[in-house]
Amino acid sequence: MPGGDAKKIQVWIAQGFGVGWVPFAPGTFGAALGVGWFLVLLIPGSVAVLALGAAATVAASVWLCGVAEKALGQTDPGSVVLDEICAMPLCYVSWVAMLYHQLGALPRPAYLFQENRWLITLAIYGAFRFCDIAKPWPVHQSQSLPGGWGITVDDVLAAVQVNLLFLVFALLFMR
Repeated sequence: MPGGDAKKIQVWIAQGFGVGWVPFAPGTFGAALGVGWFLVLLIPGSVAVLALGAAATVAASVWLCGVAEKALGQTDPGSVVLDEICAMPLCYVSWVAMLYHQLGALPRPAYLFQENRWLITLAIYGAFRFCDIAKPWPVHQSQSLPGGWGITVDDVLAAVQVNLLFLVFALLFMR
């Protein structure tokens, strides 16, 4: 691989630290790793850490996914899952904002799996996978952006759609 060891490390990170090598549904496994990343970002209990960590991961995804695309010689390679990883924390923004308003603080990671809340955690994950795979407008169209932008922005837009779905669900059922 041109560029040596540094390029290999960059591609490995873009491939979700190897998660993208799973022979079936690598994006699903990448998204699961993204849920883990989201939980790690919640540990400090800081909105700033959550926001900066999520933003930094999106920026890293644009860069590293672009590097991987060139290094692998493929457009949006299936093994590249950093885009799913970076999108997962964004999928939970509306719910976390609602919980922050209710609790007066960010929820602890375990809180999202207690009582029936694990169903919401799982439903948001599932909604993201649906939006990422089905690619409803404008998700699909964003893939035409160049390099890492096209790889990452479609997942960010899918996360926006998940938040909109959650807000509709919350308005209808979580009064």
